[in-house]
Amino acid sequence: MLDAPSNRPALPPEIARRRTFAIISHPDAGKTTLTEKFLLYGGAIQMAGQVRAKGEARRTRSDFMKMEQDRGISVSASAMSFDYDRFRFNLVDTPGHSDFSEDTYRTLTAVDAAVMVIDGAKGVESQTRKLFEVCRLRDLPILTFCNKMDRESRDTFEIIDEIQEMLAIHVTPASWPIGVGREFLGCYDMLRNRLELMDRADRNKVAESIKIEGLDDPKLAEHVPQDLREKLIDEVEMAKELLPALDPQAVLEGQMTPIWFGSAINSFGVKELMDGIANYGPEPQIQPAESRQIAPEEPKVAGFVFKVQANMDPKHRDRVAFVRLASGHFQRGMKLTHVRSKKPITVSSPVLFLAADRELAEEAWAGDIIGIPNHGQLRIGDTLTEGEALKVTGIPSFAPELLKNCRAGDPMKAKHLDKALMQFAEEGAAKVFKPMVGSGFIVGVVGALQFEVLASRIELEYGLPVRFEPSQFTSARWVHGDKADVDGFVQKNKQHMATDNDGDVVYMTRLQWDIDRVLRDHPELTLSATKEMQTG
Repeated sequence: MLDAPSNRPALPPEIARRRTFAIISHPDAGKTTLTEKFLLYGGAIQMAGQVRAKGEARRTRSDFMKMEQDRGISVSASAMSFDYDRFRFNLVDTPGHSDFSEDTYRTLTAVDAAVMVIDGAKGVESQTRKLFEVCRLRDLPILTFCNKMDRESRDTFEIIDEIQEMLAIHVTPASWPIGVGREFLGCYDMLRNRLELMDRADRNKVAESIKIEGLDDPKLAEHVPQDLREKLIDEVEMAKELLPALDPQAVLEGQMTPIWFGSAINSFGVKELMDGIANYGPEPQIQPAESRQIAPEEPKVAGFVFKVQANMDPKHRDRVAFVRLASGHFQRGMKLTHVRSKKPITVSSPVLFLAADRELAEEAWAGDIIGIPNHGQLRIGDTLTEGEALKVTGIPSFAPELLKNCRAGDPMKAKHLDKALMQFAEEGAAKVFKPMVGSGFIVGVVGALQFEVLASRIELEYGLPVRFEPSQFTSARWVHGDKADVDGFVQKNKQHMATDNDGDVVYMTRLQWDIDRVLRDHPELTLSATKEMQTG
């Protein structure tokens, strides 16, 4: 295991064994399949792709929303905990679809590392780049899995070069593929000097592992045809000369990424990647906060809400706040202070997530992610502590790129729409603006697919058909400045003004010219495209 920096005490064993990470990738790179296999190896499910109900046997476990199941995409980040070897993995699944990237950015504030999944044929794609940049901003350690090696894929050196150049990070091979596409036999494990052979017959079977004494071991010839063997020996020698050796410290600092090759659908390379997360991934890290940082080994509990999910169980109108514990040892029934409202909350029924299942969490430690069912008190960005007024920082909220007017199909139900939209705004699924002049709401999202998801969820969860109509506005900016200046500006520009669900003043614009004009005529104000999620 890696040593903690000498100036900090070693973490308590329960905390040190936790690995909290997210999986990032472009849509279709195989992230959901990889998540399934993690759960399979962690013993959390018996067979990948299977939900208990027979009729739904082909639906993946980590996508629980109806629309996700229909379309085969993940649109809400769900968290899963499971044990692997002597470690406790907390895996946060992130939407790969770019229309949901805001949810993903926030999720990345709650993890200590990221696993980047790339497709062997396509290499680094646009969405992967975007998410990777967010990881770089936070210096998150990154481990890379190159998936779909059993299909025709690009040259291994070419893939590694592309990662190094496009993402400006050192890449060190942890394994090396033997053949590609139909000829793909498995990998040579460069860290442990083993031959890992893929079983194409049984997709849920763990690969056969053969210990060898270097690449000149005669055992190699028994399992690998001569042409592939010669190519493997040449490439590995070249890789050792050209590419850096694994430096655990550089991985922890986010400057180097080890890369494993495999095929998630064939359960191949997944176990090696999991061992890599256990051995080279970080322990729970210090959390930035206002007034002081929060260290995981502190005895008092502190945590923050990075996601709110409404109606996870359609039978009960529940809302679950996903809380990342930043410090301490949490026990069920504890009283925690909700820092924003300064009110105590007794956490009597916290839940741990196991894919689509959840169970009561009797206890949890720094690094864990627990769900706290609540009726709307908890919002994204809220901090919970044992009394100290700390505010976790760095959870972003972005200005929406698409705006539409939202109206209830039945005008008599406009009140219910108000409630449904506020619910989604607090969940972070959309921005909801109430214009100061006129009726109705303006809903803002980052990607067009979100309008479809919202309409379908409002209808499913509230029985309310809604219409999204074009809006005259194209963007929204939060207005900051002295209260008197902001009030004066609002009075003069009422037609353009709205408030968001926190009551903050927002300037709705039609053109970039509107923004430029305000900045020119009102130097005392700032217009911002992001705001920190409300925590106080």
